[in-house]
Amino acid sequence: MQTVDPTTESPLQTYAEHDAGELDAALDDAAAAFESWSGRDITERQALVDSVADVLRENKDEYAALMTEEMGKPVDQARSEVEKCAWVCEYYAEHAAEFLQDERVGVHPQAKTKVAYEPLGPLLAVMPWNYPFWQVLRVAAPTLAAGNVMLLKHAPNVTGCAKVLEDVLHEAGIPEGVFQTLVVEPDAVHDAIADDRVAAVTLTGSVRAGSAVAETAGKHLKPSVLELGGSDPFVVLGDAPLDRAARVGVDARTKNNGQACIAAKRFIVVDDVYEEFKERFVAEMDALTVGDPTAPETDVGPLAREDLLETLEEQVQASVDAGADVLLGGEPLDREGYFYAPTVLENVPATAPAACDELFGPVASLFRVPDEAAAVELANDTEYGLGASVWTSDLDRAERLTGELEAGAVFANELVSSDPRLPFGGVKNSGYGRELATQGIREFTNEKTVWLSPPDGLDD
Repeated sequence: MQTVDPTTESPLQTYAEHDAGELDAALDDAAAAFESWSGRDITERQALVDSVADVLRENKDEYAALMTEEMGKPVDQARSEVEKCAWVCEYYAEHAAEFLQDERVGVHPQAKTKVAYEPLGPLLAVMPWNYPFWQVLRVAAPTLAAGNVMLLKHAPNVTGCAKVLEDVLHEAGIPEGVFQTLVVEPDAVHDAIADDRVAAVTLTGSVRAGSAVAETAGKHLKPSVLELGGSDPFVVLGDAPLDRAARVGVDARTKNNGQACIAAKRFIVVDDVYEEFKERFVAEMDALTVGDPTAPETDVGPLAREDLLETLEEQVQASVDAGADVLLGGEPLDREGYFYAPTVLENVPATAPAACDELFGPVASLFRVPDEAAAVELANDTEYGLGASVWTSDLDRAERLTGELEAGAVFANELVSSDPRLPFGGVKNSGYGRELATQGIREFTNEKTVWLSPPDGLDD
């Protein structure tokens, strides 16, 4: 399994894949580790998760450089990712016991009744390449604090990040077997899910991959959480703060080189302010610096792999062939590396890829609508439902619209983002289940009902 630098197209490292025997041994190690790890007092587990944050911060520049090298993330954003990972570790180190404490439920005056939250066992986490540290640790921090253990199947192009993450947790004092990286092909994922030693599975990735994993998990009656794609709407109403909306909108579309499930992708603007917003938005996109992701002045680096560049090129071309107009960009850059020009499309037909598919890259689609009702209708006219944002100066109006937009998260006058303190996940084809916050740590626990009656029973 070989990694490649997307900036230079040069090979980086080759990693040996785990064979069937090594996978079996890893599952044995996970099952054994669960017995001891789940038996530890939760305060001990919290302290070790907290130590992970220390290791991350001590080596932030090193880890950021590795992310940039393997998947092209601008290095300042990579440093921010490491810092966010430290935050999620600290968050669960502080709050895990609170979130998992027994909940007393009054049912009968003579009975003691409660809900207890108990760990399930080894969790298989199938993770993507676009946030190679954050996607993993936002699962690992609550999972390990809750008493589960974790097997990581990371994307092949960030295998170096996967291996380093295992080292990070071990350096923090997490025992052997509690967190393991598996270097395996996708077929091995289904074998692992089917194995009795795996208790549950979580996946962040494409709809196709999520559907396949859910099918296997369902067949074997394993709980699962899926965080899948998005085609997030960015709704601009007539009373929106246009300067800020355009500026934040460009950031929302191009952060991480445009490769984020919760990136704004469809910019839905009411007719009254469409031309004004378009002018500002295109100018902001045109001002972006595209180039070497190790340079601090770079806004947009390369796409993570050659095949991703080819897919994006095909999607844009198909949209243009269908009738979309190119206002800016519209093609790969003629240079070494997997670079695609920041692109703005308008007059995109409803059936074109830029209107209905997820485009992973710095490509924005503008849509003109007559009014608020049409904006909401178009925003919801998608198979996805991960994030959405609405821009208006009227907060009462914004709050009303949050109830009308079909998404797992709706932000008013702000870039959609994940936050350890708030649940994260989607509806429709964007998946199910929640990560982060209280909900995220409870997803992979047995919510056990406990009822204690006196020996002579309850009085009528």
